[in-house]
Amino acid sequence: MIHTNKIRLGILTLGIVLGSSLWSQAQLATRPDVEQLRSYNVSREGFLLGTVVRFTTASDTSPMGAHVLFQTSSGQIDVHLGDARVLKAAGLELNPGDSVRIVGEPLASGDSTYFAARIVQKGAQAVAVRNTKGFLTTPASVLTPAQKEALRGVR
Repeated sequence: MIHTNKIRLGILTLGIVLGSSLWSQAQLATRPDVEQLRSYNVSREGFLLGTVVRFTTASDTSPMGAHVLFQTSSGQIDVHLGDARVLKAAGLELNPGDSVRIVGEPLASGDSTYFAARIVQKGAQAVAVRNTKGFLTTPASVLTPAQKEALRGVR
């Protein structure tokens, strides 16, 4: 009887140890996927084709900045565009119904994900709103050399 109880206790202990190690391995396996979505990686880029439903220059939705509600064949997607002044400086306007191609990738923000645009293309005009490392561009980065020269000395 004592021998049987020791065997049962040993099996129970072994089951607990194996179960907890499998659970911790599962936690380690899911962590990198979430961590990957927290930083931009150009090798994971894809593109969206669709039409503009709504363009907002300063959204309250995280991440802050310009957002476009974008209609694709698989539904509506909220796309973060960064600083709306970048689009304005490049002369790119987004209006409801415009056909647009957006290059970027989904990223995580808290408990949700959003599509982070890197390039916004409308017709033949394309504007980079992020660099290849995922950092947002500034309005000055889309100015022509002549426009930059015209601003020299202006403060």
